[in-house]
Amino acid sequence: MNVLGVHCRGPLVVKRLKTMSNQQGDDAEYMADEYEMEDVDDDMDEEFVGREMGGSDSDLDEYDHMNNRMADTSAAQARRGKDIQGIPWERLSITREKYRQTRLEQYKNYENIPQSGEGSEKECKITKKGGMYYEFRRNSRSVKSTILHFQLRNLVWATSKHDVYLMSHSQVVHWSSLTCNKSEVLNVSGHVAPCEKHPGSLLEGFSQTQVSTLAVKDRLLVAGGFQGELICKYLDRPGVSFCTRTTYDDNAITNAVEIYSTSSGASHFTASNNDCGVRDFDMEKFQLSKHFHFPWPVNHTSLSPDGKLLVIVGDNPDGILMDASTGKTVMHLAGHLDFSFASAWHPDGLTFATGNQDKTCRIWDVRNLSKSVAALKGNLGAIRSIRYTSDGRFMAMAEPADFVHVYDAKVGYEKEQEIDFFGEISGMSFSPDTESLFIGVWDRTYGSLLEFGRRRNYSYLDSVI
Repeated sequence: MNVLGVHCRGPLVVKRLKTMSNQQGDDAEYMADEYEMEDVDDDMDEEFVGREMGGSDSDLDEYDHMNNRMADTSAAQARRGKDIQGIPWERLSITREKYRQTRLEQYKNYENIPQSGEGSEKECKITKKGGMYYEFRRNSRSVKSTILHFQLRNLVWATSKHDVYLMSHSQVVHWSSLTCNKSEVLNVSGHVAPCEKHPGSLLEGFSQTQVSTLAVKDRLLVAGGFQGELICKYLDRPGVSFCTRTTYDDNAITNAVEIYSTSSGASHFTASNNDCGVRDFDMEKFQLSKHFHFPWPVNHTSLSPDGKLLVIVGDNPDGILMDASTGKTVMHLAGHLDFSFASAWHPDGLTFATGNQDKTCRIWDVRNLSKSVAALKGNLGAIRSIRYTSDGRFMAMAEPADFVHVYDAKVGYEKEQEIDFFGEISGMSFSPDTESLFIGVWDRTYGSLLEFGRRRNYSYLDSVI
């Protein structure tokens, strides 16, 4: 992956480059161009600035003064026609439909291999749109989801249908959709040090960690940083339990973390790094248990449900299916045309998915790995995050911005629900019980947390069940 990052310049997804290392040149220039929407966004900037300075004709429209926070959007308001993000299209000089068309025409997909997006189109499966598997529940604008690196989008994790953890600037925050309250869980803006003593733990800790990736599961939170930092915290214990640095290599960024339980019930996590390493940590002993090395930077890994196979994807068009115990390659995964940043296993352990900058998500079957069994296409850009529901019924894939696609895996990915909004996607997560889907949206003005609920025949309108 590229050692670069971006931050927000203005409202509604106007971005500029923020370099995170000494690497400069073509990539930096490309990113500066990619995140400029110029005329359209400038027009919208003027509209929004006018509103923020008193242009709104209703105090209740965009700001809840009683609670001193940006007004959220409920399911009931959305059914009455309010935009789910609270964007006042009726007061803008451009319609939602026109702006959507402009985004589709002007958004530049970031590619490490030129024309990879165009080259993959001919293989893509034609899917039927119009599925309605998850319905809009709430948009919480008081929760500001943020991103530090434009290629790493795994910063939102749900631990129940009401509890979600996400990065918000230098904080990991917990949001309860039941009470609509947020609380700080971890603050990395200053000095962070472990309060427990374990072999291999850096007792001096870290200062001003820039969090590149996050994982939260089974009461364990692991944050990975730009300098190879790993900060481990149990949610039911005070303070931080363990700090370590995977490598002192200059190219050390932690690209992804996956938390899992072994067959004996022990907690482990796997860290994927830009130094071409994949490391497995035993959190019962707080020790490094395995270290595998690859020819290229590893951007993401996924462990099979039985713990025997590991999907490896990174800065190479081909991925690898590996024996998780020995590190031996089982099969090279050929088909993608660019670098990959996402992977996920179906709970059945027979199929898995990989997401790539060629704008596709490929589905693979372990019983025949000579080629992928399906290629699913995005609208705007790279597939940067993939999640399956725990029952295996649905798979969601997130693009860099604006679109999350939810597929019915039970019918062979033939039909999808396309969730359409505006903003960079910081991450997405199904709740373990499959009832909720949370999507983090990164934007200075309309940054928020979108919440969707699984549609059931017995669902009750606007009730919490």
